[in-house]
Amino acid sequence: MAISNKVIITCAVTGAIHTPSMSPHLPVSPEEIAEAAIGAAEAGAAIVHLHARDPITGKPDQTPEGFEPFLKVVKQRSDCVINITTGGAPWMKVEERIKPAAVYKPEVASLNMGSFNFGLFPMLDRFKEFKHDWEREALESSRDLIFRNTFKDIEYALRSLGEAETRFEFECYDTGHLYNLHYFLQRGLVKPPLFIQTVFGILGGIGPHPEDVLHMKRTADRLFGDQYKWSVLGAGRNQMPIAAMAAAMGGNVRVGLEDSLWIGPGQLAKTNAQQVSRARQIIEGLGLEIATAQEAREILALKGGDKVAF
Repeated sequence: MAISNKVIITCAVTGAIHTPSMSPHLPVSPEEIAEAAIGAAEAGAAIVHLHARDPITGKPDQTPEGFEPFLKVVKQRSDCVINITTGGAPWMKVEERIKPAAVYKPEVASLNMGSFNFGLFPMLDRFKEFKHDWEREALESSRDLIFRNTFKDIEYALRSLGEAETRFEFECYDTGHLYNLHYFLQRGLVKPPLFIQTVFGILGGIGPHPEDVLHMKRTADRLFGDQYKWSVLGAGRNQMPIAAMAAAMGGNVRVGLEDSLWIGPGQLAKTNAQQVSRARQIIEGLGLEIATAQEAREILALKGGDKVAF
């Protein structure tokens, strides 16, 4: 099978959406995040998408110092592509959010492509008790939260990180975000191949219906033609159905405890590797092959792991 047709699995191992009280398996400490990333890579993830957390409270930590302990460990023990978030947490300003990627100059950094409502408060219907005060507060405050990603913010991130040859996982939560990316492509601030991550099932963004997936794919095809590589993530219970749908349509997939705590109905995933293995089963069951980390580098035209600053 040609390298370009292989499926890239990304694993987002902890994120900033879920809180420690929701699952005992959510990685929080630097040691847990490192082990989760390495385990995901060993299970078949070519890319690991990383956030940092306070090791005591589990609150999202977007300081470069929060990332340092696990970045070096993952790099030393795995050849996987390391993707550092610039999303951070929805309540952070862009200047704070890009600092880790600006310091460590990864091969890939995520980049949200537009502002939108980011509603996490429905999780309060499922989870009632929390170990830390910040958890309930963060969920409740999302009733009145706009995740800010203005044109000025996006351009600031592109210019700040582009000089280090960091490429981007462009996270698009709705159709307008694809048009925003197209605007930056026309201005020459981004260059192909674009790695477009379409996100389904976050309250405030596009929904998880198969027609929504098709609509985003059709729109991206029309705007970008052969200039992009498509990937998907489905939030919560939508994770594996959307992964299966996208893989069957020639796309790449993202899984991980950032996006879903579950491996089945009512069953918490014990590790990120468990979700990667399930996604790999789906992909290989379709007669497809997963991409290695080196193949992902070729497909996405990355600079290589020897050119990062960690």
